[in-house]
Amino acid sequence: MSHQLSVIGTGVIGNGWIARALAQGWDVVAFDPDPAAPERTRAFIENAWPSLEKRGLAEGASPERLTFVDSLDTAVESADLIQENVPERLELKREILAAVDAAADPSVIIGSSTSGFKPSDLQPDCVKAPGRVIVAHPFNPVYLLPLVELVGGEATEPAHTERAQALYQALAMRPLVVRREIEGHIADRLMEALWREALHLVNDGVATTEEIDAAVVYGCGLRWSLMGTFLTFHLAGGEQGMRHMLEQFGPALKLPWTKLEAPELTDGLIDRVVEGCEHQAAGRSVAELDHRRDDFLVELLDLVQKYWPEAEGLEARI
Repeated sequence: MSHQLSVIGTGVIGNGWIARALAQGWDVVAFDPDPAAPERTRAFIENAWPSLEKRGLAEGASPERLTFVDSLDTAVESADLIQENVPERLELKREILAAVDAAADPSVIIGSSTSGFKPSDLQPDCVKAPGRVIVAHPFNPVYLLPLVELVGGEATEPAHTERAQALYQALAMRPLVVRREIEGHIADRLMEALWREALHLVNDGVATTEEIDAAVVYGCGLRWSLMGTFLTFHLAGGEQGMRHMLEQFGPALKLPWTKLEAPELTDGLIDRVVEGCEHQAAGRSVAELDHRRDDFLVELLDLVQKYWPEAEGLEARI
């Protein structure tokens, strides 16, 4: 049975959803008011497709199963799942989601790719079936990274979440159902904490962007690819595990090792961050770096699966 994903907004994230759905053998209908959107999307898919082929395409997968339409109503009329990806402005998202809710069959799940807004803030103008409007937050590149955070709002019932889980699993995603609403959900809050500390280290002249990235890539990042934060620290406690680790290192949590609040983005700090990143890029284009990242992720995902084969669904581990 063929599925149809309807994508509203085709920036980097929207195009990532399109590429993933096509690779899973879905039909995709897309809407974006920008006349240049179709050409941009097809170039994106062409760039992503070699990595998707390496990961393995579903039967019937083809870039030709993408259709652009010229109205939002047409885009959602036959959808099995709708994914909204408009810019991160609350009023705009509420406006678009209300229009999608009004046009779509009330049984169809509407996922918002928002990285920060709570679903209860997105639902109020959706009068037909507000409970089916949820947060479905992915990670870039969406066509390779499997995590999607699912967050229900005040109007959302368990049945909505269960249907959403099944649909995103059909897209070969790993749904993580967030237990309660919070700005930034789970993963972005963790990433933002590291990001704030990294900006302070640059701002205070402690390290360059390249040195900070090296600290992550050759240290904690390698461990996190397999075990995450808590299991990594569990191993740090030796045979007694996490309890011993907290007894040993728990007092360090009270030490002033964190700045907590982000530094002010002065022109000087912005220049240092930008210049550092350009130095790291070493003249390579974003497209070249995209290919390098994707090739790495394809191999890394295979490696994670090899060492964590039982992790078929995140719900079994959360």
